[in-house]
Formats: sequence, structure tokens, C-alpha cells
Amino acid sequence: MPNMSLTKCPMPSQSPDVRRRNFLEVAQGYDEQTAKEEAARCLNCKHRPCTEGCPVHIRIPDFIAAVAQGDFDRAYAILSEQSSLPAVCGRVCPQETQCEGKCVRGIKGEPVAIGRLERFVADWHLKNGKAAVPAPAKNGKRVAIVGSGPAGLACAGDLAKKGYDVTVFEALHAVGGVLVYGIPEFRLPKSIVAQEVDGLKALGVTFETNTVIGKTVTVDELFETGFDAVCIGSGAGLPRFMNIPGENLRGVYSANEFLTRINLMKAYKEDSDTPIKRAKRVAVVGGGNVAMDAARCAMRLGADEVSIVYRRSEAELPARLEEVEHAKEEGIVFRLLQNPVAIHGDENGDVAEIECVKMELGEPDASGRRRPVEIENSNYRLPVDCVIIAIGTSPNPLIRSTTAGLETGRGGILVADEQGRTTRQGVWAVGDAVTGAATVILAMGAGKTAAASIDEYLQHK
Repeated sequence: MPNMSLTKCPMPSQSPDVRRRNFLEVAQGYDEQTAKEEAARCLNCKHRPCTEGCPVHIRIPDFIAAVAQGDFDRAYAILSEQSSLPAVCGRVCPQETQCEGKCVRGIKGEPVAIGRLERFVADWHLKNGKAAVPAPAKNGKRVAIVGSGPAGLACAGDLAKKGYDVTVFEALHAVGGVLVYGIPEFRLPKSIVAQEVDGLKALGVTFETNTVIGKTVTVDELFETGFDAVCIGSGAGLPRFMNIPGENLRGVYSANEFLTRINLMKAYKEDSDTPIKRAKRVAVVGGGNVAMDAARCAMRLGADEVSIVYRRSEAELPARLEEVEHAKEEGIVFRLLQNPVAIHGDENGDVAEIECVKMELGEPDASGRRRPVEIENSNYRLPVDCVIIAIGTSPNPLIRSTTAGLETGRGGILVADEQGRTTRQGVWAVGDAVTGAATVILAMGAGKTAAASIDEYLQHK
């Protein structure tokens, strides 16, 4: 019986007053009955616009139909045809602008909760799934993947399924890239990432941590040691700053450093050896998902007030609507149409105030958003003891500076075609290293595309 409710089944969650002081996962997930009830809202459209909106083209109506029938094993099998990380994507992908944004049910109500159903199926499989399928026989070809973020993991998974001997090289001591150092535990538990990685290991993928490509070993040396192709998915981890006075004061962090200390090094735990400032008044500069993550982490570290300082209005916030709503529920203050011009310190060199100027929106700029224009003589100072800069990142220059034949573009991104092929034969580049900071699912889509291209190349080599 179809469920014609205009609204999604609610997601059980921790209450804001409780979760704002802990790092446990906010959303608790559907149970079996709720998942089947939500799945019954799908109309199984003939033209499948939701699949068109998915960067990895999951057969969404088919997996949802399996959920509605209670066949969760089949639902997972359909998901895993196209996605190596369904438990991750079900939690962090911007479904509202992708698959759910195309859902027909969204015309006269809320779209089907595709992301929540994907998460349910993946979690169900991790708890109840059958034993992993044996790794395919090796085909004699070796591929090196640089970086273990979503692009690298997706590429590795697809190539392993085809029998390639795949080694993933990770600069940090833990596998997962931005999934482990960038996204907080309360949005993406690291145990989930570890389980997804274990699935790739079962396929025969090898992981080498603490290996900095361009320093520990170069791309040229990878070829010299017998690899037939190299795919660079090293991400965009180099933080950007505003270049305003006071950014060198104690208590100023890049969002990358702040989140890495918390997520990867577990600085939020009382017994952590990693220092981090437990500030009382925090300003986070930026309006994207990273800014929301940093602000919500600062609140969980014990801050009395955390402010998002963003130079445009709420309509232009690039963060996911769900993340903005969660931040508001947790007491984050949004200081919109305001832009920092300086950070002021006390006599000890610690952050004391952030000076901002008020803005108004003018004509659209190259991004299509209305350009913020400074209002004269509107400066004011906000008392803070910590400032976190979350205005974007760019790729680390190490690989491009140590690898001949790689063309780069604006901001240091690697130039690659639609298949991920770079200007160096046998080398592909995917994800944020090519696009700049983007979403997990777009990086995965690029990784899958590159895997297909690498396979075609090596089949004819």
C-alpha cells in the first residue's frame, strides 16, 4: 500500500540541549518499520529523476523498493553496485540538492528520504550482512592511489572488483582522508568509516599510511617500483586565510587544524595528548559545511557563545540546510552580512576581539550570488578568545611540484579531463585535487569515472 504522506518519516535524534555538549552521533537512524514506511512513499517513477540527480547513478527506486519489501540484503546489493561507501554517503551527502532535489514527491510535499534510507540499509548490512565476498583473482596489473579520501576509496573499490592489485597511499596515520580528519564524530562516526574501509580490504585493497607522496616517495618512483597507473586523489587540504591583521595571534585556527585536532587526534577527550583551546567566546568565519562543523565542535568543547560570521545573507549560505538548522538548534549565533577586517589581541598576544564591518548585497558576481558590499563606517568589535577561519582550502602543491608533466590550473588544482586523465600519461587525478573543495559524493563519482578510464587504459597497454 503506497504511503501518500506529504512529509518524511521523522529522523530520531538527540535533543539539542543534550547533543550540544557531546560528540555522539546526532541522528539515530530509522528502525526497520520506519524504513519500510518511508520507502512506501516512493512512486517508482518511470523516468527516475532521482537516479539522474545522483553523481554515482545508484538505482534508487530499485533499492527503495527492496526496502519496502523488507529485503534489506537485496537493497544493499543494489546500493553497492555503484557506491563503495553507502553508510558514509547516507550521512553526509547533500541529498537535498541531488537525488532528493529531483524527487517527484518534493513537488507537493517533502521528497522521499533517500539519504536516510541509504543510511539505514548500509547500517543494517554492517550489523546483519552476510560474510564478505572473496576478493577477485588478481589480473597482474598494479594501480597506486594517492590519498584515502572518498575519491581514492571509490576508485580503489571499483578497480579491486575488476582484479587490479590496488595500493592506497595515505599521508596521515589513519585511513579515510577528510572523512576522518574533517567531518566530526557527531555527523560521521569514525567506526563507520573503519567498517567501510574494512570492506575494501576484504576486496584485496592494500593501505600504506604515513606515506607522503612527493616526499616519502614520488610519483615517478611509484612507476619505477612496478605500478602501471597512478590516480591522485590527495584532496584540498591547504587552508586559506583572509590576510587581515591579527591572524597570527594565539587562538586563531584554520578550520582544517581545528577539526583535525578534534576529529583525528581526539582532542575533545579528557585524556587526549593533543592541545586545543577550550574557548568561551568563539567566532567562526565562513558559511559552508566546514564552518558549521567547526562552530558545532567549539560549542561541544564548552563555549558559552559561538558565532558564525558570514559576509552574505542566510539565503546565500553554502552549507547544507540540515547543518544550518542543527547549528541553530544548538545555539550557534549567525552574524550575517558581516565581514572581519582585523583580529585584535591582548597584552599577552592572545585573541581578544574580532573587528567586523557590516555588509549589504549588491549585484551578482561571477558565482551568481549577489556580491557583498561594505557599508561605510559600520565597523564594530566583538569580544572573542578564539577565531576559526573556514573560508576554503586548496590542493597541497607537494605532488605537482615533484612530478614532471602535470599541468595545473588556478589555485593549484590539477588539470584533468572528464575521465580524470591528466597531462601526464598513466596518471589520473580526481576529487578535490581537481575541483577544489567539493562534496563527498562528487569526489566518489570522479573516482568511479577514473577507475573505468584506468581499466580501459590498462586493458590496452
